[in-house]
Amino acid sequence: MNYAAIKTLDIANGPGIRTSVFVSGCTRHCKECFQPQTWDFDYGEPFTQEVIDRILDSLEPKHVAGLTVLGGEPFEPRNQEAVADLLRQARRRFPNKSFWAFTGYTIEELDSDTAQEILSYLDVLVDGPFEIDKKDLTLRFRGSRNQRLIDLKKTKQAGTLILWDDGYRRGGVYENS
Repeated sequence: MNYAAIKTLDIANGPGIRTSVFVSGCTRHCKECFQPQTWDFDYGEPFTQEVIDRILDSLEPKHVAGLTVLGGEPFEPRNQEAVADLLRQARRRFPNKSFWAFTGYTIEELDSDTAQEILSYLDVLVDGPFEIDKKDLTLRFRGSRNQRLIDLKKTKQAGTLILWDDGYRRGGVYENS
């Protein structure tokens, strides 16, 4: 797998300060994708253990809330083993940090054993393709109304899909504040 970028101190792809890893490779090609250069599996740099170590080191400070993996497409079959390895190591080293992933697939489509392993390490999955006719710039952590922020731990406990909610409401106001 290649990666397109690693952003430390990122505040756009999940709550708090995060490290975000943008993987390369996507066959979905959503219309008006904000990063079409990442569709190419050869774009960027090789994803090695040295890169993983650098990512893990970036998660060490207490002020870093967690890790987000996006793309490109982390759940492309060609990317799944490397993404699973990253998350496996990250979860082992940082069991109390939050781990998010963004995918153009829906959770219902992620049925391979490796995809299920990836999901087991995540706290939140943002799923669904970007749909230009449902674009909504007021949404938090997603670009179109069809995309869901799935709380994977609550979903597993409840046995039914539970959406993530941190109390944030439109206009930057938190509920009960």
